[in-house]
Amino acid sequence: MSLMEEAARVAAEFEYPAEAVNKGVKEFMKEMDEGLEKVGATLSQIPTYVTAVPNGTEKGLYMAVDLGGTNFRVCSIHLNGDTTFSLTQSKVAIPREMMVAKTAQELFSFLARQIQVFLKTHHEEHYEAGVRRRQTMSAADGYKDEENFYLGFTFSFPVDQLGINSGKLIRWTKGFDIEDAVGKDVCALLQDEIDKLHLPVKVAALVNDTVGTLMARSYTSPGKTGTLLGAIFGTGTNGAYVEKLEKVKKMASVSNDYDKSTGEMIINTEWGSFDNHMSVLPNTPYDEDLDKESVNPGIQMFEKRISGMFLGEILRRAMLSMMNKSHVSFLKDEHSGVNDVHSTTTIDDDSALYKQWGLDTSFLSIVSEDHSPNLRIVRQTLDRDLSVNAASFEDAEAVKMLARAIGRRAARLSAVALGAIVISTGRLNKTTINTSTTAITTEGKSSETNAETSEAVKEEDVIDIGVDGSVVEYYPGFEDYLREALREIPEIGPEGEKRIRIGIAKDGSGVGAALIALVARSAEKSHSDHIPVRGPQ
Repeated sequence: MSLMEEAARVAAEFEYPAEAVNKGVKEFMKEMDEGLEKVGATLSQIPTYVTAVPNGTEKGLYMAVDLGGTNFRVCSIHLNGDTTFSLTQSKVAIPREMMVAKTAQELFSFLARQIQVFLKTHHEEHYEAGVRRRQTMSAADGYKDEENFYLGFTFSFPVDQLGINSGKLIRWTKGFDIEDAVGKDVCALLQDEIDKLHLPVKVAALVNDTVGTLMARSYTSPGKTGTLLGAIFGTGTNGAYVEKLEKVKKMASVSNDYDKSTGEMIINTEWGSFDNHMSVLPNTPYDEDLDKESVNPGIQMFEKRISGMFLGEILRRAMLSMMNKSHVSFLKDEHSGVNDVHSTTTIDDDSALYKQWGLDTSFLSIVSEDHSPNLRIVRQTLDRDLSVNAASFEDAEAVKMLARAIGRRAARLSAVALGAIVISTGRLNKTTINTSTTAITTEGKSSETNAETSEAVKEEDVIDIGVDGSVVEYYPGFEDYLREALREIPEIGPEGEKRIRIGIAKDGSGVGAALIALVARSAEKSHSDHIPVRGPQ
């Protein structure tokens, strides 16, 4: 068998046809409903207690902090009320000793001090006035709660969320290990330390970055309809969407202390765990081996086929499989005469090709978009990243074929999640009659167009989706592949796919967190003084 025949055979293992896409959509919708009904389902469907999305007219100054790893970010966001905002931020590394402190108080005291430094540096007048007011709380004209900065707290660790600004830490990840904090309300821990410093700051919301992505997109997106879904396709993958409260059956047993006025709630799906039981997901020997040797076998099976953390490893394993076939001349030559560079291909003994997680997913993006003569860039990248010397043109062609197949499958799998949510929420059934139309492009940008244009979609009929992450941003053709699969879902089809606008939503943990703090503040106020929100679609 020739090299290209073998490459085509392996690439075909990653085919994910229309029939499989539609089976996936039906299973995803089934797991969505199960997750809305009970705690402990495969698809977690976590209520976020966020019950409104912004429409771009909101104004005000809000704060956000982000503890997501080895850095702590503090931001202030000024919302201008015209879908634009200005952001001021600072970032500080978390000292190693704080990540493994003996008490929760040590870490959260450190975080509060960073907020204090930020306020002194960037909002000194407000800071000084706030401290004075807090020190005169007993006076008749003393401190008022509305004079606070309202803050959204992005806390990227597993929590059991109990309310919009309440959640107990389940466990630490990412190198943190402070046993004293486990089981405690992380918002209360931060608020206690803020109060000790008399800072004019209220921790108003506990934020998941995917929910923040949805909020940031809804504030900045064009048009009249609120964003339905926020999705991350990066190192990991997840989605959050707007659901009707009446469908969130498990809220009856979880909590009754939340704003019900909009009739909606944002749900954090945690869709990386979709179909962990492998009833509909595609499987190859490379997927199976990756899972067996991962730190969490049998878990996050959807994510392991889509996200940037895993795509490079899938490709590495597929390449090794081809190399190990004696009848296939892949990354090896019998003699220099069969190599178009008149040399023999060699691989260094310490090549990243031989190391688990040795191949970064950015490699797929570089390889897939190479159109240079004789695939020069692919060959240079093989040399630079994998220490493959003098790769032949056929070697490069084979690697590109595999990279495209793996990326295309990831995009088509992503369409399963997006398609299922679009169908389940009934947004496709809502149409309006209006002569104002908007053309939707694959880049997610819109432009006014003539009503007679076949590509035209009424602005009120647009289904807006915000996305973020390196895979969706940088993998060439990712959105095109995703849209191709959406068109193959009968309930959506070509006409429904045209109504879906996909746009990049940046900084969910900053701007999005601030917007959730705004929603939380609104929920505290009287019904006559709440933010303008987009109602149920």
